[in-house]
Order: sequence, then C-alpha cells, then structure tokens
Amino acid sequence: MNEHSESREQQAAVYSTEAPGATAGDQRLVRGTRTRRKIARHGVDVASLEGLNGLSIGRLAADLELSKSGIQTLFKTKENLQLAVAESAREEFTAAVIRPALTAQPGVARLRALTERWISYVEAPLFAGGCFWAASLPDFDSRPGKVRDALLLHRRAWLALLADELRCAVNADEITHLDVDLTVFQIDAMLNAANTALRLGESDAVSKVRRVVDEFLASPH
Repeated sequence: MNEHSESREQQAAVYSTEAPGATAGDQRLVRGTRTRRKIARHGVDVASLEGLNGLSIGRLAADLELSKSGIQTLFKTKENLQLAVAESAREEFTAAVIRPALTAQPGVARLRALTERWISYVEAPLFAGGCFWAASLPDFDSRPGKVRDALLLHRRAWLALLADELRCAVNADEITHLDVDLTVFQIDAMLNAANTALRLGESDAVSKVRRVVDEFLASPH
C-alpha cells in the first residue's frame, strides 16, 4: 500500500530485458528475476485466497510447473517467499490504486479517488481472493517477525495516506472538522467489511460504501 513520501518510480515494477551481447551469466540473472517475479505474483493470488500460511514451495511449483529445487534456490526459505509475495502485492496495489488516485487534487477529490480505486480493486478483484491484506494480516497480527513487520508497514502507510488527505481536506475547509484518526479507522473498517461482503456475493456493498464515504466527505453547511 502506499508510502506517501516514497517516489512513485520506486514503487513501479520494473522488468528487465536481455540486452544484445549480454553474457550467459547476465541472461541467467534476468531469467531468474523474471521467474522470481512470476512466482511471487502467483503467490499473491494464492495468499489472497488462503493467507500467506497457505503458501508452500511445493504448491507453487505444481501450480506453475516449475521445479521445487528451482524455487528453493530463488527464495531459500518460506519466510523469504512470504516477504517477496507481500512486496509483489504492495507493488500491484500501488500501481492499481495509489498511483492513479494521486493524480487527483489533494483533499476530498483524492480521498474519493482512493476509495473508488479501492472499490474497483475488490469489486473486480486484482487478486484472486480479494484483498491480500484482509486475507493475510489475521495470520500474522499476533506473530512477531519480518512478515508481520512488512504487512504492518503496508497497513500503516495506507492509513497514513488516508489521514494526510483528510487533514488536507479539513485544513482547506472542504469538510467539517472531525477526528481524523477515528474517521480513518471507520473508513478502513468499512472497506474491509465491503471486501468480505463482496466475497460473500453481497453486491449492494459497493453502494453502501459510497453512501458512507459521501457522509464522511459532506461539505460543511
């Protein structure tokens, strides 16, 4: 999810190409990088359905018709695989939700863009099981370690972005003064509830989200 101060270029997924005249070692490195990205991206879909604990080297090898030893060589440990999958999810989310919304004017317009992009992210799922973090955080919220730290960083960055835009809207008198932290908590809870509702086939969840957002962002009277 978005690090508001991080450059957009750093958040973009970059795929290398084999340059003419590249050495065999260079080409192996490029192929390894591409394979690693492919594995991590498929891992996001698996984790969005089953959580990060549902990942295994054997499962991914079978799904992608790759050798277990090859995947083991690329990632070494299950934790490294989980971290790579979490980073792949962050990059995809940034490209689909954050970056497009940042083209809107700061404040209310950007908040609306962020929520609309988030709705699209789960309504026509970017990941097979809907929101990656909704599926993965419950597995790690009480388990200290690098994976929890990465997921927590993503969550905090997303909440910080919402808070920044709310403060901007309040400071510009676009909306009435409100408790920013509480409102961010409520918006986040509503979006997560919408993800669950959509997974259960409750299509009216989208209209409910939009109604709640309209209430939060109502202009002052």
